[in-house]
Amino acid sequence: MARRRTAHRTHARALGMIGAAALALTALAPAHATDRQKGPDDTAAPRPARTVSGWLPYWEQEAAYRTALRHKDQLHTVSPFWYEAKSAGRIAAHGGAGERRVIDGLHRAGIKVVPTVHEQLGPGVLARIMTRKQSRAAHIRALVAVVRSRAYDGIDIDYESIASTGNATYKQVRAGYATFIDQLCRTLHAMNKQCVATVSPQARGNGRIWDYRRIGAAADRMRIMAYNMHWEGGPPGPLSSPDWYDDILRRATALVPRHKLEMALPGYGWDWPVGGKGRDKAETRHVTSKSAERLRRKVGAKYRLDPASRTPYFHYKDGKVRRTVWYQDARGTAAHLPVLRKYGVRNTALWALNFEDPQLWPALAKG
Repeated sequence: MARRRTAHRTHARALGMIGAAALALTALAPAHATDRQKGPDDTAAPRPARTVSGWLPYWEQEAAYRTALRHKDQLHTVSPFWYEAKSAGRIAAHGGAGERRVIDGLHRAGIKVVPTVHEQLGPGVLARIMTRKQSRAAHIRALVAVVRSRAYDGIDIDYESIASTGNATYKQVRAGYATFIDQLCRTLHAMNKQCVATVSPQARGNGRIWDYRRIGAAADRMRIMAYNMHWEGGPPGPLSSPDWYDDILRRATALVPRHKLEMALPGYGWDWPVGGKGRDKAETRHVTSKSAERLRRKVGAKYRLDPASRTPYFHYKDGKVRRTVWYQDARGTAAHLPVLRKYGVRNTALWALNFEDPQLWPALAKG
């Protein structure tokens, strides 16, 4: 399961990112789906609907912002990764959070700004917030204060420590979290703001999963973090595969309306050491799609696309350490998109802006 706990350490969405979704569809439709441009006969012709949202990492804020502006015709929403829940009543800001130049620039480009709030709370803390009525209410007030602090269009909630909740309290926490999302979304909708939820993928082998049905009913969009099938804490392998996507979407579309779903795609990968123990054990490294391809060319490794997962990989040596890299690029993503079409899911999200293979954008435009 993907989890974001190592985002600060590796500048990645590590274990997780896997997110609900950007914003009220009723608000998006007039701003994006019905945008119009002049055709050759000087009559209004429909512009293709924007179908992509993207997370903006605060540690690469300027480059990610410029990437968003370059692809404004495809992006309907940007979620700056700006805030972290520290307690029921406290939301902390990361560096660069709330920068008005970024917010205003995205708005001028016709892009909604829906910042993400994530958490790295200690054992049991999220459970206590979600299962106590007063704590939930205090937390919603704190989140609403964030939305009101700038010209935001809503908020994206990416809370992942529910996945490690113990068996004895998991069902209670799961129900409390769904109640929290429902209450938060009702509050935001009363303010004419959008409510997005980011969630882990529900697939065979997953144990701790959010209540898709209740969250999908409450939120404007539900982003499924469809990556980290293999991650830094396990053995090397692909981040995703068409078969895995099929399993995820078969389950999700049975519980959530298709128009609310966003499949969040990886623009990154992992660089694993192969072998080694104890002090000789090297660390797994995060790579973006761009840096992985630069590394492949630097070490002279042959480009290979795994026939089963349709994702690229390569091997190389770093001194005495053998290493293997799995990542995703435009060619691999294009081979995954038919699964989305099969289930009628048009909207995608990207972790993260400026990580991706530049050719990903035309691949997404083709659907």
